[in-house]
Amino acid sequence: MYIRKDIDKLTERAHLSIATVHGDEMQYIQKAFDTNWVTTAGENINELEKIAAAKVGVNCAVGLSAGTAALHLCMKLAAEKAFGHTPAGQGCFAGKRVFASDTTFAATVFPAMYEGANLTLIDSERDTWNMDPKALKKAFELYPDTRIVIVANLYGTPAKLDEIKAICDEHGAVLIEDAAESLGASYKGKETGSFGEYNAISFNGNKIITGSCGGMLLTDDLHAANKARKWSTQSRENAFWYQHEEIGYNYRMSNLTAGVVRAQFGHLEEHIAQKKAVYMRYKEGLKDLPVSMNPYIEDIMEPNFWLSCLLIDRDAMCKQVRGEQDVCYTPEHGKSCPTEILEAIASINAEGRPIWKPMSMQPVFRMNDFVTAEGYGRGLSNAYIEEKKVDVVGRDLFERGLCLPSGNMMTAEQQDRIIEVIKRCFE
Repeated sequence: MYIRKDIDKLTERAHLSIATVHGDEMQYIQKAFDTNWVTTAGENINELEKIAAAKVGVNCAVGLSAGTAALHLCMKLAAEKAFGHTPAGQGCFAGKRVFASDTTFAATVFPAMYEGANLTLIDSERDTWNMDPKALKKAFELYPDTRIVIVANLYGTPAKLDEIKAICDEHGAVLIEDAAESLGASYKGKETGSFGEYNAISFNGNKIITGSCGGMLLTDDLHAANKARKWSTQSRENAFWYQHEEIGYNYRMSNLTAGVVRAQFGHLEEHIAQKKAVYMRYKEGLKDLPVSMNPYIEDIMEPNFWLSCLLIDRDAMCKQVRGEQDVCYTPEHGKSCPTEILEAIASINAEGRPIWKPMSMQPVFRMNDFVTAEGYGRGLSNAYIEEKKVDVVGRDLFERGLCLPSGNMMTAEQQDRIIEVIKRCFE
């Protein structure tokens, strides 16, 4: 890699994305201690659910232990909506097909697998890197009986949610929106986390606001919210003794976690503005390189800029080969690759990551169906893709993309040094 020794290491590590706390969180935590409400009930949870529902613009919110828990309960509610009932035990999707975003974190799709779904993965499009409506249409042509679709908003950028929702409506399918990464983002003036019948957000330690953990299920359906709340507390029936008629889960958010998130909501817009400033500094600082930033459609959407990502132009890629756990590359003047850049910024104490490896490339999902805008994509070799010029977008993003240090408290000076290191990789 082409890095001069005069680029000193950063004194403070530039993290990919790290929690930012402000101190006012302690007032809600202390109140929970003072009133002895440190369990999965209390004022913080009640108030947080009201705050979240109002912010996103839905009728109901259910505080849960994680975004993954929220997605799992979204899946069970969707099964009830789509199939008319939810079995009392596990496997409410046994034999049923579910469509889901291919380029995402595994937590988007794991809950479908918990319930025995037949998972079909939908390729991305170039405008937002999210689920391609054209590929979704093609998937419904191939599998017209599918009744559940899970769409994720990658790195805080909304998918083409109105198009996807219209396709779902046309086919009588229930839409689940995974807005874990996109809290505070909007599409055509409407907040993400409100487009699906059932929606999920996350307060994990690296998200735009955090409780160190936690998540939330969002819906306009009060009956569904109450059912999710019941399931999340071990499906206890309304009886004096412990009575259970369904399988339940220990998924409820703690009052302490809720206290942290309750305070963090007051800083959401501040964090988004800081994240956007980071994105724009990268965009300006790297504008003369053969790269582009993760895209969004400016006229109709406002991301929350959770992570700033980079895509290297095809003709500026040096040779890079990835195995399941190893990677190697050949440095070349005027060119670079994600591995070289990630190693380079790591050398000055900055943290980056590759783009999410698509689910269709993961060993655990290698035999699952996969659909591109051009049709069935499972089993296509690299040679076939190159020969036929098949545009498998998610695979290409993983090959050429990387996530840059995006902490909202990163200084301009830190970022300038990271930008300089990236520039040296192309010398």
